Amino acid sequence: MSVKSVFATRVSGGFAGWGFAAVAAILLAAAPGRAAPSYSSIVIDDATGKVIEEHNADAINYPASLTKMMTLYLTFQGLQNGSLSMEQRFTVSEHAAAQEPSKLGLKPGETVALKDLIFSIITHSANDAAVVVAENIGGSEPAFAKRMTSEAHALGMLNTNFADASGLPNPNNVTTARDLAILARALHRDFPMEYGWFSTAAYNYRGVNYANHNHLMESYPGMDGIKTGYIHASGFNLAASAVHDGRRLIAVMMGGTSAAQRDAKVAALLNEAFAHPTDDSTEIADDSDSTAPHETIAHRAKQALAALSPVAKAEAATRTDRHLGRRPDWGIQVGAFTGHTAAEHAAERALHRLPRRSGHTILVVGPAHPDKDAMFRARIVHFSHRDAEAACRTLHLRHENCAVIGPDATQVASK
Repeated sequence: MSVKSVFATRVSGGFAGWGFAAVAAILLAAAPGRAAPSYSSIVIDDATGKVIEEHNADAINYPASLTKMMTLYLTFQGLQNGSLSMEQRFTVSEHAAAQEPSKLGLKPGETVALKDLIFSIITHSANDAAVVVAENIGGSEPAFAKRMTSEAHALGMLNTNFADASGLPNPNNVTTARDLAILARALHRDFPMEYGWFSTAAYNYRGVNYANHNHLMESYPGMDGIKTGYIHASGFNLAASAVHDGRRLIAVMMGGTSAAQRDAKVAALLNEAFAHPTDDSTEIADDSDSTAPHETIAHRAKQALAALSPVAKAEAATRTDRHLGRRPDWGIQVGAFTGHTAAEHAAERALHRLPRRSGHTILVVGPAHPDKDAMFRARIVHFSHRDAEAACRTLHLRHENCAVIGPDATQVASK
């Protein structure tokens, strides 16, 4: 079987059940003989997740420094849930200091503020900074890489495996353009405040000014991120996002022959996509059920709400009270069941499928009137309004029922 046919077989169903060591062996066998890395690309609409253009989007390639998008995703999680702070100081290990450039030149034993590490990763793509983050959050870079892969799969990046935090050459560090588009969209959706940092033009650390490697931000109107990447085996990669007239598009290109060629191609892809009507596109495949019909999030939400009980529908209607969105006591309901155990298991399963689980609590609400409504409602509580809606969008994409319930309902249920 050729390398191409092996990839086609495995990509269609993800890598579940097939070791990444085997994938790495095939990649290594193929890489020396190819004149240039294979080209792949995809453009999606950020609001809908629909694919506007794709070429070879499921081809396996090395992410290079696009790996750092997931390193930052997990870092942003920690900032959001309060386990990390921007001024927190991380210790540099010998392993981190020994990373190849691009790097800050950090020394073993010194400490660096997380803020400096984040912005050096965003602008300078500093490999030593990425490893410092990984080791201090995960205990070791391999342990952090396992978390990266687990999070990737939870997001629907089923053809991705992360083996390091930086993207430096590693045969087990593999992904696809489609998977990286899922990650890029998740960064903007899940961390709208932190996402703005990707547009930082330059960052000064200890008197040295580090310019952002994404030069399209200087020349392409509306460009505000996200990340460049290059190693010899991958070619020139770019995950980019731009906004025109309130519409955000995400483009991922892998396998460029030069930085200039990559930038020109991504600009052309975005130009063509912005001129393309959105209703002719197809929804991005970002979960494991490749046979499921491609439905819009709104349609799935309507179906999910229809499946809930009348009480749940009434409670879900409170989500229109937008001013309550600042209060962290919103919840989501994932179904109503005839037994407590079934409801508890459903809530646990749904919580496990959310990218951000910390700070949320499983709640099973028993029947208020056993003779009339003997149902147990499975809920997850302690969200802000925005986070509750984001959680339901994630679950709908994974074909899970979900409805947002307002603070009044969660407070009553918690008594």
